[in-house]
Amino acid sequence: MDTKIKVPQALTAKLMLWTDVSYHDMEEIDKMQFIPDLERALCTVFGVDLPEPKRGVLLELYVQTVLFCRERSFKKEQTSALLSIIKSVHEANTETPLNNIEQCFQYCKELLLCHSVRRPPFSISLFSSEEVNCILKYIHNNYVRHYKLYKYIFTPQVKLDLSLTYSGIPEQDEPTVEDASVPDVENVIEEETEAAPTTDSSPQTQEASSEEPEGAKLGLKSELKTLIEKEVREQMTLVSRQLDQRMKDIADQHSRALNTPQPNHKAKK
Repeated sequence: MDTKIKVPQALTAKLMLWTDVSYHDMEEIDKMQFIPDLERALCTVFGVDLPEPKRGVLLELYVQTVLFCRERSFKKEQTSALLSIIKSVHEANTETPLNNIEQCFQYCKELLLCHSVRRPPFSISLFSSEEVNCILKYIHNNYVRHYKLYKYIFTPQVKLDLSLTYSGIPEQDEPTVEDASVPDVENVIEEETEAAPTTDSSPQTQEASSEEPEGAKLGLKSELKTLIEKEVREQMTLVSRQLDQRMKDIADQHSRALNTPQPNHKAKK
């Protein structure tokens, strides 16, 4: 399994007229009036070969885009370009499981700019300024707002496997210096008891007293590990909350930008 994660990066926008949907494909799509027929046509055009639920979610995205274009009475070339724009933004979103909402939204705006300003061969005036604003609101309400959902469905989940190494603490399986010297201590104790049988101390008592410091050390090690793991969990929870808040702030910022009325600049007479 490939464990490499692609880092989000800026994408370069380009013209997408008849890139994925040809004129003949648009004629077939326009003939479909029922949703199941439209899904089959779009599945053939885009070559969607994904397991559920990915297949259903992706086809629903394309179907809703076609219905939006029909509602706005877009031409065939406009619908074809918008379908390719939606497809490109979705691919940019799902190419990495990391947060790249800012790059995707910027990429979307640059794609719309390439199809709204006449500057051959870099851009064409396929959409008017009013249509661009309408498309941008549609993409924000129907895709950007559900950014996390598409990310969750179409990208592998990344889990942090954290292992801690405690410096200066030996492994439990390895014999310690005290354990290795226990047999010699027992032999010395036995010799001393044979020479002085009237002594009250016994080998069992001496062995128990020698094991008490080792048990105390193990208790301290276990307590230290517990404290470190607790601190790490708290820090990870804090970072996760900060990321969620950052995502919410970005979504709110985009929403405010779309809802702000654009100034109407009129030419001075």
